[in-house]
Amino acid sequence: MATEQATRINYRIGGMDGASCVSRIVNALTRNLIASLLFLLPVTALAHEFKAESLLIDHPKVIETPPGAKVAAGYLTVVNQGQADDRLVAIESAGIPRIEMHASKIIDGIASMKPMEGGLPLPAGKTVGLGEDGTHAMFMDLTKQLKEGEKIEAVLVFEKAGRVPVVFNVEKRSAQKNERHDHQQ
Repeated sequence: MATEQATRINYRIGGMDGASCVSRIVNALTRNLIASLLFLLPVTALAHEFKAESLLIDHPKVIETPPGAKVAAGYLTVVNQGQADDRLVAIESAGIPRIEMHASKIIDGIASMKPMEGGLPLPAGKTVGLGEDGTHAMFMDLTKQLKEGEKIEAVLVFEKAGRVPVVFNVEKRSAQKNERHDHQQ
């Protein structure tokens, strides 16, 4: 009788003893968990944000440059979750000689670009991006090629929130200039 029960149990778990069966299940679950985490890694590696008072700075990035380029375009999104307006007045970096905020416009079929007078307004309760309506940060007087994967430490200077350290990721050029991530306002 005991031999018959052992045979039925052994048959039910594929001819393995209980420890081997548990070991195989744990190994399979571990492999699936690792595969799932690796799948999510590229998404979480791209998403990065910084907070200062009621401002959420989302995904500062600079587009990689070809060899010899002296300028690069930068983008970011700012969510003003507060009750008061603010303004991004400057972007500074020890590694980049000059950074200006620019606005591009097309008038009579001719494109023109000029520095933004007074900075980027950040109305209370709104989301604004450098990368919308022809705006961008212009990283100028570059001394070396910017390559995908590099990081540029910078400081965003706000009229009310003050100086906020951020990191701009250098990314490949894509069709979408300024990606937005969903944030509750």
